[in-house]
Amino acid sequence: MPLRLEIKRKFAQRSERVKSVDLHPTEPWILSSLYSGSVCIWDYQSQTMVKSFEVSELPVRSAKFISRKQWVVAGADDMFIRAYNYNTMDKVKVFEAHTDYIRCVAVHPTLPYVLSSSDDMLIKLWDWDKGWMCTQIFEGHSHYVMQVTFNPKDTNTFASASLDRTTKIWSLGSPDPNFTLDGHQKGVNCVDYFTGGDRPYLITGSDDSTAKVWDYQTKSCVQTLEGHTHNISAVCFHPELPIIITGSEDGTVRIWHSTTYRLENTLNYGLERVWAVGYMKGSRRMVIGYDEGTIMIKMGREVPVASMDNSGKIIWAKHNEIQTVNIKAVGAGFEVTDGERLPLAVKELGSCDLYPLLVMADND
Repeated sequence: MPLRLEIKRKFAQRSERVKSVDLHPTEPWILSSLYSGSVCIWDYQSQTMVKSFEVSELPVRSAKFISRKQWVVAGADDMFIRAYNYNTMDKVKVFEAHTDYIRCVAVHPTLPYVLSSSDDMLIKLWDWDKGWMCTQIFEGHSHYVMQVTFNPKDTNTFASASLDRTTKIWSLGSPDPNFTLDGHQKGVNCVDYFTGGDRPYLITGSDDSTAKVWDYQTKSCVQTLEGHTHNISAVCFHPELPIIITGSEDGTVRIWHSTTYRLENTLNYGLERVWAVGYMKGSRRMVIGYDEGTIMIKMGREVPVASMDNSGKIIWAKHNEIQTVNIKAVGAGFEVTDGERLPLAVKELGSCDLYPLLVMADND
């Protein structure tokens, strides 16, 4: 059964080549880093630019929000990492981090850490509470390290994607990789972890035009996604919807079912090559960075699928998470005014592999 996801374009802005995108967790902001050396913050509600600043004369390949500090951190081809206060635009820190282009910066979800990866084949860990000291160097790749990302289910570990055709899994505090995933025919450009449910999965995208889903416990390839006609530059498991998103230099974004791996949709907005995809937990929005600009889309139903029976029990689907409440738990003596929110305890029933689309009524 197809997902029948509604997809609406919510923001479109032409610009120079976008190398990375990020979504702010509380503000309606998109962060874009550009090949021209600039970083821009767009308000997707007002469709206006909030901030724009020159970072370097060379490409800025990665920039991320550090919202708990009200910072932006950026890594550029001049080998420097820069941190800015996004309210005052003041530079918090500028330092030379690598001996070659910086491909990626990744922010630890809770600790004061930033990971950086580079064409010098190294990954470095920086602690901003210690004056941005480099507290660890991870060596092991034999080509450019294109992306690093923390495991949201175990934030002491992270994955790295490299043009040496491998993906490596590391632990903070250990200098050597825990293990290596090797299966692509060409370099690996991107990697992302599965955030929902219990599956210990990650996804990689490669210059061989395929994306691979891996089980990092059994260290085996679960599925290969084929269909793109050029290098895959961005991949993600959507945190709210049961879908995988892949972006490619063929100009398309493909949406796959994350359980059946069936291709659900192909998007082409005519902005040339796709370079980056951004998403955020708790949101159905997705941002795509292209050669010629930035697009934001919103996916999924606005109205939840819900059902109520004669006993007062309501069951509904929040994406593919199933929840329930019992209205009779309020009690007969509770006075309700029209439009008032009832104090009900929501019970989690778990998640389902299918994406609920409708409720079948039982008339018996």
